Amino acid sequence: MQTLDELIEQATASGGSERANYQLFISGLCDALGLPAPVMSSEFNHRNDYVYERKVDFRHPDGSVTPGFIDCYKRGSFVLEAKQSARRQALDPHQADMFGSEGHSRRLGHARRGSAGWDRVMRAAYRQAVDYTRHLPVEHGYPPFVILVDVGNVIELYADFSGQGKNYAQFPDAQSFCIAMDDLRDPAIQARLKAVWTDPHSLDPAKKSAEVTRDIAGRLARIAKNLEGKHDPRDVAEFLMRCLFTMFAEDVGLLPDNLMVDLLEKLVDHPERFVPAMQSLWTTMDKGGFEPHSMADLKHFNGGLFANPKALPLAPEDIHELLVAARQDWRDVEPAIFGTLLERALDPRERSKLGAHYTPRAYVERLVVPTIIEPLREQWIKAQASIEEALRLGNAAKALAEAKAFHHELCTVRVLDPACGTGNFLYVSLELMKKLEGEVLEALVNLGGQEGLALESHTVDPHQFLGLEVNPRAAAIAELVLWIGHLQWHFKNRGVAPSEPILKAFHNIENRDAVLLWDGYPLPQVKDGVETYPNPRRPKWPEADYIVGNPPFVGGKDI
Repeated sequence: MQTLDELIEQATASGGSERANYQLFISGLCDALGLPAPVMSSEFNHRNDYVYERKVDFRHPDGSVTPGFIDCYKRGSFVLEAKQSARRQALDPHQADMFGSEGHSRRLGHARRGSAGWDRVMRAAYRQAVDYTRHLPVEHGYPPFVILVDVGNVIELYADFSGQGKNYAQFPDAQSFCIAMDDLRDPAIQARLKAVWTDPHSLDPAKKSAEVTRDIAGRLARIAKNLEGKHDPRDVAEFLMRCLFTMFAEDVGLLPDNLMVDLLEKLVDHPERFVPAMQSLWTTMDKGGFEPHSMADLKHFNGGLFANPKALPLAPEDIHELLVAARQDWRDVEPAIFGTLLERALDPRERSKLGAHYTPRAYVERLVVPTIIEPLREQWIKAQASIEEALRLGNAAKALAEAKAFHHELCTVRVLDPACGTGNFLYVSLELMKKLEGEVLEALVNLGGQEGLALESHTVDPHQFLGLEVNPRAAAIAELVLWIGHLQWHFKNRGVAPSEPILKAFHNIENRDAVLLWDGYPLPQVKDGVETYPNPRRPKWPEADYIVGNPPFVGGKDI
């Protein structure tokens, strides 16, 4: 049995054609990780669920069929495409002569590792692997993973858990999707690869996120119920939104470690100090500056969330609920459902539905991906073709300009949800566009465009995602959901805090009716006991490139 260290040593030293090495590498990796290796192929293709060189048919409009072969395929898990890049410079003629006739026939692989050519080869491999997923038998469905292997160099993971096969994105994020040979010694990486082989859907972040999000929403619901009748519902909603964003900010590093947890632990036994302690913290967060509890300088948050730092008095048991919620890992909160659950938690009429069905993220993606992401990806593919043509002609400046032009276009796209509710569709649109932007930024770096790439003034951010919502509480939640989602992505992929103020007042979510306005909106005029709507008119929607959403449904009896 080959050890992992032996595999890494042999793979790193290998070279030449991937055909000569990739099967040995994958079989060796399976052996080292205790996984079953691919089996021999059957002449009956429908039996080939875990094999090398799995045949697929490319069917053309004229009725002809072209065969293709997947380097390694595991049904329900992955499509794997292998390459082998060149490790070092070619031998010079004098060195080649030392090896006789075979010295001049040395094969160097597809391209030099780390070069622009290598990047083009890997991107072509990605497109080829994704194309294979679209030609698998219908009953197989789309595998959740696409794997690229540059033998002896890296393993790249891409995932799409929606079952649509239309948005395979870097997994788990842009910082960690690329696994170097030495990384294989990391137990966490080994566990990730084992799961890709044996239980790929266990890696779907939405599963863990949904569990954490439900628990937090349930605790906030209990607190909200205890505050009902004692305070204005709007004050309750805004207070709890400040609490939850503070917990989130603590876990992603925008606040000192355990600031909120430590503070709540002290306040459980001293509830009379809760209001002044929280109001002091939020006042400092609003403006930025020194905070005495943590003995640290806090960042400037702004954005309107902390402009009113009002805190509401809580009983010890409610402070304890906040403490338990604060101890959760808020990096795992799923914004795509958080808004819905938070709205239910804050609304007495909806609270009984807290454990009920909500629109799953996969359903949201079924609308967002074909409406927004597919057209943008098509544009990116065309831009990549122009980039590759410019590089082939030796025009690096034009290639860089093409990439920058697409990035600029991506940063100016505007998406509108005219009945946005708590922002689920807008958030998913934001996240998927950020993933696409990550690929574009990676291409820019590879083209030598490092300068200015981190400028936050030109990036996909919440100001591009516009919403109209008649419910004022839902509109406020939608704005918060977008910011939490944006900051989650920022920390996962950049690992540093954004520029201050952390929250920017874009006013991209408008609290108004999307289909009817009148003089004196939102209150109707009452004359002789009859409501009237003077000068009714269709409101003007914000200009947008794409419109998405899940409009409210009105029963036939009300039409």
